[in-house]
Amino acid sequence: MQYKSNKGYTGSGQLGMLLLFLGIGLVIGSLFQLIVGMSLVPKGTGMAELTDAMLKAMQNPENISTVRIIQVVSTLIIFFLPAAMYAFVCHGKEPFWLGFNKHFNFFQIVIGFLIIFAANIMAGPLQELSEKAVAYFPTWELWAKKLEDTYNEQVNLLSNLNGVGDLILALLIMAFFPALFEELFFRGALQSLLVKWWKKPLLAILVSSLIFSLIHFSIYLFLSRLALGFALGLMFHQTKNIWVNTIAHFLNNAFAVAQMYALSGSKEKIDVSKLDPKVDWWMAIVALFVLFGLFKFLQKYSEANLVKINRKEKELSGKYSYNNPFAVETSAHDQQ
Repeated sequence: MQYKSNKGYTGSGQLGMLLLFLGIGLVIGSLFQLIVGMSLVPKGTGMAELTDAMLKAMQNPENISTVRIIQVVSTLIIFFLPAAMYAFVCHGKEPFWLGFNKHFNFFQIVIGFLIIFAANIMAGPLQELSEKAVAYFPTWELWAKKLEDTYNEQVNLLSNLNGVGDLILALLIMAFFPALFEELFFRGALQSLLVKWWKKPLLAILVSSLIFSLIHFSIYLFLSRLALGFALGLMFHQTKNIWVNTIAHFLNNAFAVAQMYALSGSKEKIDVSKLDPKVDWWMAIVALFVLFGLFKFLQKYSEANLVKINRKEKELSGKYSYNNPFAVETSAHDQQ
């Protein structure tokens, strides 16, 4: 039987809707960045100098508050809103369809944090492997270095943290909101769709993780982010709860922000790729076995919650008429 959403959309139809809203989000997000960025440029700047002037303005520490606003609003427009609109059009107004539910526990949160910690150790050598592989392709290496330099410039500006107030703000803008918005799109929307459509969870998790890593625009960190994305994807598949993933993702981001805060007084620029300690391959292999055990524990402590989540999903299914893509709920009398 062909898979259909709660409102009758096929798998390909849902993917089309998600990509449509993502495209709209990218356009609106880019326009927002352009409009706000232009407001920072001195009046009278010519079109030929506009791009360089905007980049220079955004790297000015005096504009750090505006740049932080640009980042969080852009992420909201590009990831959160498309995921929310897709869920509403294809499934209905219940946020449940994106993984929002109350069925999670303390043990899932703790195990989720340990999974992210172990996944980072496992992924450590992958960065060095990527750097060595890219070195054989001069064009790719040049491109990779440019991407890393651009990303480091952004991070150094955003991590200009003066005091506890700035740290708290950075934890929200650089750690919590990106974690929530990315998890909603990549796990709550995209992965959930592919798992239900393809009926092949591991393939769906892998594809979602590939796209998750690609959008971070880093060649050197592509494999390590792919591994991290796969761990997050498997975590969501076992819990079906967006909060478990968001908290784990947030803690991973928060650790990086804390490192930046500790180094913010240093005169040297922060190199994001060097923040994590060097990990030997034997440590990565040990971490892989630890991850296997942690996912077994996560499965155990998620079983009772999954029963409740699956029951809720059955209750919500079939509440909408298939005659209208923006359908309204049907009553029990209508269904008869």
